[in-house]
Amino acid sequence: MQALAALFLGAIVTGCGSSGTVREPTELLRIEAPQFEPRVRWEVAPGAVSRKRHSGLRLAVEADALFCADTSGRAFALSSGNGRQLWRTDTGARVISGPTVSDALVLLGTLDAEVIALRRADGILAWRVPVSSEVLATPVGGGRLVVARGGDGKLFGLTADTGARVWSFDRAVPPLTLRGMSVPQVYGGTVFVGLDNGRVAALRLSNGELLWEQVVAAPSGRTELERIVDVDANLVVDGGGVYAVSFGGELAAIDLSDGRVAWRRSIKSYSGIALAGDVLAVTDEEGLVWALDPHSGAALWKQDVLKYRRLSPPAMQNGYIVVADLEGYVHWLAPQDGRIVARAHVLNEPVQAAPVVRDNVLYVLDSGGHIAAVEIPAL
Repeated sequence: MQALAALFLGAIVTGCGSSGTVREPTELLRIEAPQFEPRVRWEVAPGAVSRKRHSGLRLAVEADALFCADTSGRAFALSSGNGRQLWRTDTGARVISGPTVSDALVLLGTLDAEVIALRRADGILAWRVPVSSEVLATPVGGGRLVVARGGDGKLFGLTADTGARVWSFDRAVPPLTLRGMSVPQVYGGTVFVGLDNGRVAALRLSNGELLWEQVVAAPSGRTELERIVDVDANLVVDGGGVYAVSFGGELAAIDLSDGRVAWRRSIKSYSGIALAGDVLAVTDEEGLVWALDPHSGAALWKQDVLKYRRLSPPAMQNGYIVVADLEGYVHWLAPQDGRIVARAHVLNEPVQAAPVVRDNVLYVLDSGGHIAAVEIPAL
């Protein structure tokens, strides 16, 4: 039955409501007196992405380069300044997640249950190790260890130098889940992970010991479809706590040390959240953008003019909240009230990966493998 999850996710992202009615994306309205004109610095298409697969591919932007990969198994390092290719490696694998950068490594996950580590400097293979199942969530590094998550609910701690297994952690996967997984987050010697059973777990990075486990959303309903509660959106972790949102309809702020819930709010999402100062931004299942007080969960505002436009996870650029949509448009929202203050048709295909910001430049990846770098004035 779990194989139906991919089909179900397809229904979600085409805008089906709970009644099964297909929702047409809201038509974009003209912005009166936009506050600025975004400028596309460069655009490239280094690889090709299979549209037949749900992909966990993303961008990793570092001081030395922008790193990306495609479903043909190729990994790339590009100049963040102009998109020029610095190196390319053909892994020969069915890459489905990544990359992330950890010290001297670039990490990838594959459909064939492998974690691949490339040398950051030149893309040469450092190591390649099998795990228990497909690696839909991007592997991440934490000092001397790499953390990888399999589609069967298992989490692994691997040595960064050779990929040897140090520890494993296992949680049963429900009969039906969304096709996708949140990326483990490493913070202060702890691994935080959102699970398919609607929970968040905290593990000791060094040995995989469970420190605490907290329910974000509990399964309810008569059918397996109604009982899906995956925490698929990436967690946000900072000194104020762990923020997690579930497809089961709950967003929670959780204490880092003991897993106590500080507050909850009824929001249903599989895409993502972002934190910037005193604003917690969320894109929900219907394409609404929320701004919440991260200390209390109180709603500061809600923007619905992008409803059913299959929004990406939010990002923050120069003080603005940024989301991209199913047609490759990028929208900039004022953090004070959610007004859309600028828009640019940057790419031509859906944007599902979170846009990434570095040095006030926004990097966007669409589902066809095109990448654009966008600049805006400071707020």
